Amino acid sequence: VASPSLPFLEYPPNLAGYVGDVGFDPFRFSDFLPVDFLREAELKHGRMCQLAVVGFAAVDLGFRIYPTPEAYEGLTSVTAHDALVEYGAMSQLLLWISLAEIISSVAVIQMLQGSGREPGDFGLDPVGFLAGKSKEDVDDMKLKEITHCRLAMLAFSGMVTQAVLTQGPFPYV
Repeated sequence: VASPSLPFLEYPPNLAGYVGDVGFDPFRFSDFLPVDFLREAELKHGRMCQLAVVGFAAVDLGFRIYPTPEAYEGLTSVTAHDALVEYGAMSQLLLWISLAEIISSVAVIQMLQGSGREPGDFGLDPVGFLAGKSKEDVDDMKLKEITHCRLAMLAFSGMVTQAVLTQGPFPYV
C-alpha cells in the first residue's frame, strides 16, 4: 500500500491509528522507535516552534521586556543569539530548559511503560477545552494541534533562514 503523502514509498504500518497520520515517515523511524515517543517529540518541538515563531517576530517588531539592559539595545532576532551567549542569558535558558526536559522525561518513560498517558498529554486543560467533549471532538482538536505544530516547525525554519539571508526586520523580504 502506498503512503498518502509519499506515494512512491510504502505506507509505514506503525503509524496507523494516530491522529494526523498522513503516512509520512520516509526514513522509517517508526520501524525501530516507539511511535508514542516520536509523537511526543513531534508535539514538543511543534509547541516550541509555535512559541518561537511569535517570539522571533516580536523581537524584530520592537517588543521588549523593560527595562532592557543596555547591552541588548538594538538587537535583532538574528543578532540576539551571540549577544545573549556573551552575557550569559543563554546559559540560563539551557539550565532551565534542561531541568524541564529531565522532569518531563519521567512522564515519557511512564508512557512508554504502558501508563495509558497519550503523547503530549500532561493533563493541563485549565480552561476546559476538552471537558465533556466526545472522542471525535477531542480527535479533531488533536488534529488541529498537530497540524499547527507541523506548520510552525516549517514556518520557524523559514523565518530564521529568511532573516539570516536578508538581514532585515520582519517580514524578512
